[in-house]
Amino acid sequence: MNTPLHIDESSLSGTEHWAYKGDIKLFLWNKKHAPGTTYRGTILFIHGSSWCSQPTFDLDVPGRPFSSVMNWFSVRGYDTWCLDNEGYGRSDKNRSINFGITNGAEDIVAASEYILRNDGIGKILLYGISAGALKASLFTEWHPERVSRLALDAFVWTGEGSPTLVERRKKLPEYQASNRRPFTREVIQSVFDRDLPGTAEPSMIDAFATASMALDTTVPTGTYVDMCTKLPMVNPQKVVVPTIIMRGEYDGIAGSDDLIEFFKKLPNSDKHFAFMPGVAHASFQQTNYLLVYDILYAFFSQTAPKFKAT
Repeated sequence: MNTPLHIDESSLSGTEHWAYKGDIKLFLWNKKHAPGTTYRGTILFIHGSSWCSQPTFDLDVPGRPFSSVMNWFSVRGYDTWCLDNEGYGRSDKNRSINFGITNGAEDIVAASEYILRNDGIGKILLYGISAGALKASLFTEWHPERVSRLALDAFVWTGEGSPTLVERRKKLPEYQASNRRPFTREVIQSVFDRDLPGTAEPSMIDAFATASMALDTTVPTGTYVDMCTKLPMVNPQKVVVPTIIMRGEYDGIAGSDDLIEFFKKLPNSDKHFAFMPGVAHASFQQTNYLLVYDILYAFFSQTAPKFKAT
């Protein structure tokens, strides 16, 4: 196993890139595999409803090693990318729309085209969390030829058995009345408290909030509206690539039965379901984040099967 963990995280620099969806600019952030490692694949990370990509996937928290999942995979030989969906972070925000799930999947079309061309590769490893998992799975329905393996974290299919969506629907008229909603420290804290307070460390939440609010003071309402009114948006029988469903023990966005029914309908026999102990929503920001990394690494680095029945 190629894991030179002696590499200093501060030596792992990134570069910004821009993909275009028509005339819309989409921000991409890239970190190459660490010097001295052998290239093992290229990962694209897709963020959720309430915050953009770099704080989610490339955060630095003193005293919390590898708070950046991009760094963690870099020292294991992976090139990593993350995308600010339209309406978030450094990507364009000027259209008068609420930037819902389908729009976000269209962003992945543009971003993947750029990455495949820029890196000269044929496929990506794709990870999405929460609303990002919906975007990633919808994109994979459209373009399975671009995805070698798909990871869906904090995913929701029909919404059945979701306490988070029960509460969210109570504010649906408010979300439908505006394209954007306030983004404050209180909003950020509420995400970490809504399932089980204490599953994420206060120092991490503070660093995460500071980094996130430097890029957004409001965020789109579209994914919230879609998750309350349009589910299911993904047909599991059309998600034909190897797939893992990652479900935190305390995550309230999806009922386990809902996810298991989705899992049962996935047509590819190379499929996995991981329950993550001690984990609520926003898994990379949890106290048990390294456990989450291990699960994702095992899936992305799995040896390809040699035998398949014909």
